[in-house]
Amino acid sequence: MCARKSAAPVTDEISTLRAQLENANYRYYVEDAPGIPDVEYDRLLRRLQELEAEHPELVTADSPTQRVGAPPAEGFPEVRHAVAMLSLDNAFDEQEVRAFARRVAERLETDEQSVLFCCEPKLDGLAVSLVYDNGVLVQGATRGDGRTGEGITANLRTLRSIPLRLRGENVPGLLEVRGEVYMSHSGFEKLNDEARTRGSKVFANPRNAAAGSLRQLDPGIAAARPLEFCAYQVARIDDDYLKPSHSALMRELRELGFRTSPEIDVVTGADGLVDFCDRMGKRREGLDYDIDGAVLKVDDLRAQRELGFVSRAPRWAMAFKFPAQEQTTVIRDVTFQVGRTGRLTPVARLEPVQVAGVTVSNATLHNMDEIQRLDARINDTVIVRRAGDVIPQIVSVIQDARPEDARVIEMPAQCPVCDSSVERVGDEVDARCSGGLFCPAQRKEALKHFASRRALDIDGLGTKLIDALVEREWVKTPADLFRLEAERLAELPRMAQKSADNLVASLERSRHTTLARFIYALGIPEVGEATANALAQHFGELHRVMDASQEALEAVADIGPVVASHIHSFFAEAHNRETIEDLIRVGVDWEEVELGEREQPLTGQTWVLTGALEALTRDEAKARLVALGAKVSGSVSKKTHAVVAGDAAGSKLEKARQLGVTVMDEPALLAFLGEHETPDSSESAS
Repeated sequence: MCARKSAAPVTDEISTLRAQLENANYRYYVEDAPGIPDVEYDRLLRRLQELEAEHPELVTADSPTQRVGAPPAEGFPEVRHAVAMLSLDNAFDEQEVRAFARRVAERLETDEQSVLFCCEPKLDGLAVSLVYDNGVLVQGATRGDGRTGEGITANLRTLRSIPLRLRGENVPGLLEVRGEVYMSHSGFEKLNDEARTRGSKVFANPRNAAAGSLRQLDPGIAAARPLEFCAYQVARIDDDYLKPSHSALMRELRELGFRTSPEIDVVTGADGLVDFCDRMGKRREGLDYDIDGAVLKVDDLRAQRELGFVSRAPRWAMAFKFPAQEQTTVIRDVTFQVGRTGRLTPVARLEPVQVAGVTVSNATLHNMDEIQRLDARINDTVIVRRAGDVIPQIVSVIQDARPEDARVIEMPAQCPVCDSSVERVGDEVDARCSGGLFCPAQRKEALKHFASRRALDIDGLGTKLIDALVEREWVKTPADLFRLEAERLAELPRMAQKSADNLVASLERSRHTTLARFIYALGIPEVGEATANALAQHFGELHRVMDASQEALEAVADIGPVVASHIHSFFAEAHNRETIEDLIRVGVDWEEVELGEREQPLTGQTWVLTGALEALTRDEAKARLVALGAKVSGSVSKKTHAVVAGDAAGSKLEKARQLGVTVMDEPALLAFLGEHETPDSSESAS
C-alpha cells in the first residue's frame, strides 16, 4: 500500500492549484483575457479534485471544486434582504431623461451641467444579491419582492464569473454585491440547439433561460447552463472600504474579482445622459447579450444619500427603457424558402407589428420540428421576438387565442423553386430540395463548389465571376460553363481579353478529371472527398454509382444509411441526371477506375492535420491522405490513427498526446507519403 503524502506539500499544492484556477476565472470573466487554454484549466481542476478526494479534510467551501455537485434542495429558503432591493423608475424618451436630470439638480441645489452620472447598460436577466463574510461567499439570493428573496446560494456558486473568495489580501469583512445573472446570445443558441437535438423543450428567450436555470432545485442543472454574472451595485460594505463615488466602487469590485460592465461611463448633465442612451441604443444589436435599456445613477455617493428614496425607488437613479423586443401578432401564412444548400426553411408571414422599433412582417420557424414543438398553425396568435441582430423568430403560440380556422402547416413534397422532390432523411432536422445541380436557388453555391480546387479546380473562376455569370443568366448549370467563349467573357466588367482567354483555357484543362473528383464536384449532401473516393474505388464507373440501390451504397466502406440515402435521392432526381449527361456531352471525362486494385493503405484510418505546413498546403496534404484511403477529420479522438503537427500546433496536438495518438511532423509525413503513394494515387490527389 502506498503511503499518503505528508500534509504540508499537499496543502501547498492545493493552495497553488486554487490560486491558479481563481486567477484563470478572473482573467477570463473579468478581464476578458483568458490566461490559459481550456484544456489546461481542466487539467488543473482535475488535479485539485484528485487531491481533495484523497484529503477530504482539506476541502473548503470556497474551493473551485465546490461549484458543482451539491445535492438537490428540498426547496429554497426565504432570505430577508438587509437592504431592500428596490426597483427603478422608468423613462421612455429623451424628455423624461432630461426631466430626471433636472429634478436631481434642483434637489441638490446645483447647476444641472455640474452633476456627474454613472451610466451602464441595463442587462435583461435576473437580479441577485451576494453576501461575503471575510472575503468568502456565504449567501446568494434573488430579488423576490424586494424585501424577501429566495436563497439560491448553491446555484450561484456554480457560476465561474462569481468569485467564491474575494481577490487580494486586504478584503472587506462584510460585502454585499448586487448584480444580474444573464445568458449570452451565443450561449442561449447553443443551449437551445442541444435541446432540439435531444428533443427537449427549448427556452423562449435568454432571460427566461437564465431565470429558469437559477430556480432549479438541483445545482447541477445551473452548473450545466451558460450563465454569467455582472455586478452593478454595492449594497453594503465596511466603512473603511467606502469610496466617494459609485464608479469608484465599481472599479473596486473589479479588483476584488467581479465582472462589471465594460460599457460603464461617467457623463455630465442631461446632454451626457441622452448621448449615452443614444449610444447604447445603437450598440444594442451588436452585443452578445440582451439589454432592455440603460441605468442612470448619480455618481457621487454623498449626493445619493442626500437625494434619498421615494416609497419604492431611489431618487438618484432611473432606468431608460428601450422599445420592447417582444410583441404579439398573427401568422397569416407560411412559405418555404430554399437556401443555397437546398435547405427548406419555413417562414411565417405575419400581420405587421412594431418590435424593438422595427416593423416585423416575417419570422423564421427554423424547421418542421420547431413548428411541431411550438404547435404553430396558420391564423394563430403568437409572440414574436427580435433581439440583437437575430432574425425575428416566433417564441410561443398563445393557445387560448387559437381560432376555429387555424390550419396545420405542412412541408411541401416538391421544391417551391424547381419542383424537384423534397427529402428528409432519417432523424435529420432539415428537409432539402434534391435538385442540387438544377435548382436555381442553389445555383451559385453549386457552381462555386463544382469549380473549387478540390473538385474540378477551374482556375480563375472565382465567387464574383460566378455571381456575374448567374445574374446575367449566361450559366444555369455546370455544363454551361464549358460553353462559354472568350469573346463573350471579355464583355464582363473588369474582364480583359487575356483573362477571358486564360479562363477558357482553364475550363478546357478541367474537362479532364478523375471519377472521385467528379463525384465530389456534384455537391451531393454529406459526400466529401473521402466518401467520393470510396465510391469511385468501390464501383469503378459513374453509372454504377448512379444506379446503385440504397443497400448497395451502404455496402461501401464508411457509408451509413443517411449518406447512402442522400446519394440515392440525388441520382433518383431526373434533373440531376440530365445535368450530368449534359456535362458528358460538353466533354467532361475521366478514366474509369479499375476494380480489384490493391487495397488502399489508409483505408479505415482517421488522420488529423494541425498547425502550419511548409512543403505542402493543408489542402494538398489532405488530398494526398484521402487518395490513400484515409478520412481527414478536424478533431482528435481515441479513434484517430495519427496527427500531423506543423508549426504552432495547438490544442489538437496536446489532446493527441493525452490520448496517446501517434504524432508525426511534416518531414515524417512526406516520407510516409513517398513510401505508400503510387502514381495512380498521387495523380488522383493532384
